[in-house]
Amino acid sequence: MNKVTVIGGGAAGLMAAIAAAESGAQVCLIEPNERLGKKVNITGKGRCNVTNDTDLEGLMAHIPRNGRFLYSALSRFTSRDTMAFFEGCGVPLKVERGDRVFPVSDSAFDITDALKRKVKALHIRWAHDRAVAVETAEGHVTAVTGEKETYPSDAVIIATGGVSYPGTGSTGDGYKMAAALGHTIVEPRGSLVPLVSDDDCCRHMQGLSLKNVELTAYNQKNKAVFREFGEMLFTHFGVSGPLVLSTSAHLRNWEKEQYRLSIDLKPALDEQKLEARILRDISESPNRDVEKLLCGLVPHSMAPVLSRRLGLPPTLKANSLTKEQRRALIRLLKHFEINVTGVRPVAEAIVTAGGVKVSEVKPNTMESKLVAGLYFAGEVLDVDAYTGGFNLQIAWATGHLAGVSAAERE
Repeated sequence: MNKVTVIGGGAAGLMAAIAAAESGAQVCLIEPNERLGKKVNITGKGRCNVTNDTDLEGLMAHIPRNGRFLYSALSRFTSRDTMAFFEGCGVPLKVERGDRVFPVSDSAFDITDALKRKVKALHIRWAHDRAVAVETAEGHVTAVTGEKETYPSDAVIIATGGVSYPGTGSTGDGYKMAAALGHTIVEPRGSLVPLVSDDDCCRHMQGLSLKNVELTAYNQKNKAVFREFGEMLFTHFGVSGPLVLSTSAHLRNWEKEQYRLSIDLKPALDEQKLEARILRDISESPNRDVEKLLCGLVPHSMAPVLSRRLGLPPTLKANSLTKEQRRALIRLLKHFEINVTGVRPVAEAIVTAGGVKVSEVKPNTMESKLVAGLYFAGEVLDVDAYTGGFNLQIAWATGHLAGVSAAERE
């Protein structure tokens, strides 16, 4: 019976510990937090987007980098396997828009409670300790050194997460341990992270949420790199919200590229229908101020911003708008642009991009190519995906593969 030590009690670590124990290993899970799955509990705004109900091709299409590395893990533990696992643990699931899977209860705690019940049922030891180093001899792991004690090990799985949301325990410890064993760490940075803008309009509209808009991101060559429909939010530093977080995963070359965002505020209307709507609004109240006309088209706090961009006096009457001014208004409603200057700090990101270089890890087992008996799972690896349950599916799949591989290692 292999002694398997799992470092990290998040999504990947919990699944790794469970898979190893189910495969016959004696498992110790090292997690210093007072709760297991602390970050899982805040995912999906506390609802936990467990996975995405799509096939392997669908999963791969939502992984922008190093998807090929994940092919084996994702094919061995699919989205349907994840759903069957949690439903087998007594958590009913539902599928929402975009094939996003959530607990019927809309509570992430149901997911972590199910995992904790499984840990207890499998007699996995939970050590409230912080791992500081993985010990080796002759190129093979021998133990994990913690702050409180040493844990003799035949195999070690590092599943410590990245550096986003450090309050949940993601403090980069796994990177330090991997680097000390000779692994290359691709510089961590934020993925699924709010965007920074120097455009004053964001500050003026701080707190405004736009629903049912289409957002397009362009690079400096005016090429659209991402387009999606959804909800976004203006903040004091720029923009955030689900739509912006998804967009951020596609804006990766900040050293070489400049990006801008274009918002279609009326995606359901083409320019002709929009003009007809504006003309109808004008005919109904021809003597009202232009800003009041705009309030019928966009949220109130956005009307003055549109008025300033168009160079219109706020007291200008609606029936005084020229044909050219109406056309300019239509263009602005269909293409409201914001310059983007960067991203917020990685600590504010939902997911960390970067991490342990995947070319140094065996994709069919998650075992290190440098140290025998050392495995990796989850966000500590240089893998990340778009929003929609894909990042958690990576955690479940790599955790499961690492756990089974570590338990069965000869």
